[in-house]
Amino acid sequence: MNFTDRIKPTDKGITTYLDELKNQNYQIPTFQRDVVWEEENVKKLWDSIYKFYPLGSILVWKTDLKLQNHRQIGGHKIADEHFTRSEYQYLLDGQQRTTSLLTSLYGGQIEGRDGFNPSLYIDLTIESEDETDDESYKKRFLYWNEIDDRDGAFKRNIGRKKKYDDGLIVKLLDVKQNFETIQQKIVNHPDVAQQYNHPYWVELRKVQQVLSNYRISFIELKGIKVAEVCQIFERINQAGKPLDIFDIVVAKTFRPKSETDKGFYLRDLIDDFKKVNNSNYLQIDDFDYLQIIAILIRENIENSGIHNITPRYLNDIKTEQIESIWDSAKKAILKTFDFFENTLNLKGPQLIPYRYFYLTIANYFYKNDTPNYDFLKKYFWFNSLHRDDLLSNTGDINQHISLLNGEKYDKEQRFGRFLIDKDTLRKSSYSSKGRISRAILSLYSHKCPKDWKYTDRNVNVDNFFFSTDKPNLHHIFPTNYISNNRADNQLDNNSLMNIAYLTQLTNLEISDKNPLEYIKEYDENPNFESVIDSHLLPKQILTWARMDEMPSNALDQFMEERVELVIEELKRQLSGINIEVIDTKEKETIEENENVG
Repeated sequence: MNFTDRIKPTDKGITTYLDELKNQNYQIPTFQRDVVWEEENVKKLWDSIYKFYPLGSILVWKTDLKLQNHRQIGGHKIADEHFTRSEYQYLLDGQQRTTSLLTSLYGGQIEGRDGFNPSLYIDLTIESEDETDDESYKKRFLYWNEIDDRDGAFKRNIGRKKKYDDGLIVKLLDVKQNFETIQQKIVNHPDVAQQYNHPYWVELRKVQQVLSNYRISFIELKGIKVAEVCQIFERINQAGKPLDIFDIVVAKTFRPKSETDKGFYLRDLIDDFKKVNNSNYLQIDDFDYLQIIAILIRENIENSGIHNITPRYLNDIKTEQIESIWDSAKKAILKTFDFFENTLNLKGPQLIPYRYFYLTIANYFYKNDTPNYDFLKKYFWFNSLHRDDLLSNTGDINQHISLLNGEKYDKEQRFGRFLIDKDTLRKSSYSSKGRISRAILSLYSHKCPKDWKYTDRNVNVDNFFFSTDKPNLHHIFPTNYISNNRADNQLDNNSLMNIAYLTQLTNLEISDKNPLEYIKEYDENPNFESVIDSHLLPKQILTWARMDEMPSNALDQFMEERVELVIEELKRQLSGINIEVIDTKEKETIEENENVG
């Protein structure tokens, strides 16, 4: 095949295309994204056709490769289990338009819209105001629920229902299939009275011409390999959501079932794995699973061809490679999740500073039947809170893999120097995606904090943290306190150094109370000091409460002491590691004073 023949523009009548789709001439691969049905957009789509506006091209991939495909579209069967062709035509772009056109003309079923009839009707009495009219389509194109008056119960529909009964509102499908019958009814309508040029009759013929003559543009791809499809998608969808590489790998690695082969379908493999227990970690992104699989293939299969975990190499993953590592991979992944959840007390992925931890630690468990959990904990905290981003890109992963692999043979494996900046801790604030934010909140969670009021209860981090986008975090010094003492407190009260986990009930009870007030109340419980310890909070706040007096710069004092407590906790977690503490704020202050002098 000539290279220039890989792309072929063509066109086809709209009803011809839809009929061919119903006759199973086209398939929709499972890696196509889900359709979102929006009634208004479907009407606009038909208005564009009605006005002979272009719809954009539909991208069709012609290949002899059989992929996992959707068997239905909008309730219409387009393939069956044993569907076989010498050449398949896959819709790579245009599924949304295709589904909208098919179901609005032929009816069908819309997912999540039980009882809704997507068939479209047209009101022949609606006139366009002018060439740029962009409003009349809302009244011209109608769904049945906009026509049916339920025997007069829906008064707003009574007028339209009469038009329907009189033949002035007609079903698009009937214009295609029963034109003569509809035309006769229009001709005999009292308002028309056989007038050839009557607007209603003219409108009906226009609709027929639209259905008969409107042509859809296609771009046919032939001689394109699966490996190229991902890149094509990414480039034609740069303004929207590009096709996920996971979906491409799903399609590429699919192997149909036979009498001698159970087949292979990666999506089912991952979905079944997610059902093994109730761990929050099982719901990580499919892309994360794919990268874990890639690392395990790369590190444990010789000459795998997977040199990195970028889409370029993920696209080369082979079915047999996944099959060869999967049984052991499942165990390694579950051990990784258990390590986060039960050893570190991090109850879900929202607390993991780097998603690359899934890859590096899963590979460690894959290779080690007797893992060193003390070593793993040091590895986690060292890389989570080091001043430098040590897992900022895929290239760093190789170094981490080497470090973790080395532990199996060298129990004295060294981490090097750990550098922590006090000012980074001071300036930390909540961010759902920030590495430092997640790391600090992870350290707090690791301490298994207790509730301030019900001191025998652990703060249930997995429930209240992950039920909403933002965790239920308590400001120890509330905003109103800071507002009244801003001159004496320079630090931001939204810093995570001023934050603690609390249950929602206790947090609501405290609200905006002054710390002296609520601390004094909780201090009546003899266990409260241990509660303070479980949150890495300075005991000085207890002293102030017992004295019923706080200095005007209490927030700054409190946060400085908490920075020290966080660092001391890190030193405990990283015992035996060379730790250097710096303070860039102090350095900046000295430099400023020198400049002033």
